[in-house]
Amino acid sequence: MKIRWIYLFFFLGFYVYSQAQSDSLKLTKRNFWENKSFQVGYQNGYVFQTNDFLKGLNTRAASVDEYQDVFLKFSKQTNGEKLWEQIFKYPSWGFGMYVADFYNHAEIGTPIALYGFLNAPFVRWKHSSFNYEISFGATGNWKSFNPLTNQYNTSIGAGESFFIDGGLNMDVELSKHLDLIAGFSLTHFSNGALKIPNSGINSIAPKVSLKYNLYDRPKFIKHELPKFKPVNEWEISAFVSQKNLVFDTLTNIGILEKYEGAYFTVLGVMATYNHQISRMSKIGIGMNLAYNESVNGQVALQNNDLVDVEGPFMEKFEVSIFPSYELVVNKMSIILQPAFYLYRKNLKNQSPVFHQRIGLKYHISDDIFVGIILRDYAFHVSDFIEWTIGYSIGGK
Repeated sequence: MKIRWIYLFFFLGFYVYSQAQSDSLKLTKRNFWENKSFQVGYQNGYVFQTNDFLKGLNTRAASVDEYQDVFLKFSKQTNGEKLWEQIFKYPSWGFGMYVADFYNHAEIGTPIALYGFLNAPFVRWKHSSFNYEISFGATGNWKSFNPLTNQYNTSIGAGESFFIDGGLNMDVELSKHLDLIAGFSLTHFSNGALKIPNSGINSIAPKVSLKYNLYDRPKFIKHELPKFKPVNEWEISAFVSQKNLVFDTLTNIGILEKYEGAYFTVLGVMATYNHQISRMSKIGIGMNLAYNESVNGQVALQNNDLVDVEGPFMEKFEVSIFPSYELVVNKMSIILQPAFYLYRKNLKNQSPVFHQRIGLKYHISDDIFVGIILRDYAFHVSDFIEWTIGYSIGGK
């Protein structure tokens, strides 16, 4: 389990490193703190009642329907030195730490998230801006499900999870160095079904914060933008994943081993055709072919451990199709893909035909990219995580 989280931090760290490297020569010539800021804020909001544990099936016999959190952010305000910064109306980006309280420490714990974020304006005025903000990261310090000591918490199956947050805010300058920021955000916690049970936790809350800018506000650089030329591209990619299944009807195994479950491999290839409709956005359509060992998964007991048993090879294949949208931020893309299964074995109690794919993609060169995609359904239940590598043909 720890290795999987190393993969996540490596992916996020690679992005951070690439940004730092591109700025390294400039940082040697100027103060590190230029255009940097600190932000501290608070949220108090609503937890969606998406599973029995949150509805009140817990030791307190009370619903988990509210929460609060505090957060601290360190960010850089872009000034247009790079063309993408002007295209995105001079956004800020950085890193944050988030500590949440769900008023149920015994069963949920006090989760702490570390994440990267982008805050970009829809509209920028002289002393204010209306913005959208997107954050991705990892969360720890959960009191996760345990069949002996925490058997009701079906929301969080592991001590770690992914953190995804998106929202809107208004930024107003109060003084030369101080800003007031108010808005709201939607937050999703899930481990991507790396360990089940994993119903996840989803929340919505207003938020307010103060941002202190360490230096005078930057003067924005304006480039003469070259004429935009739409391009088309093909993307060919492959992914690998792992899915955990628990067989709770087994009786000839210890309870801890039973709920540890068995792990099944998922492999796949994808082809996507994209059309870049603006400097910021791509739309497209794609197809996904996957070999999913967890389909009608079977297990056997060996040395008091569960191991997966291979079933009929052909029944493991799944084919899906999806429209695609990408928000392109320099070398990084945020991917949204509503998807539909065209073919899979018909089984009882299987996930819906309509499912969702959301994730990140980073171009390590013009042609080669890596990515992490969360596949889920019902907009809140994780199916599995796709760790992706691919090749782009035609697009720059």
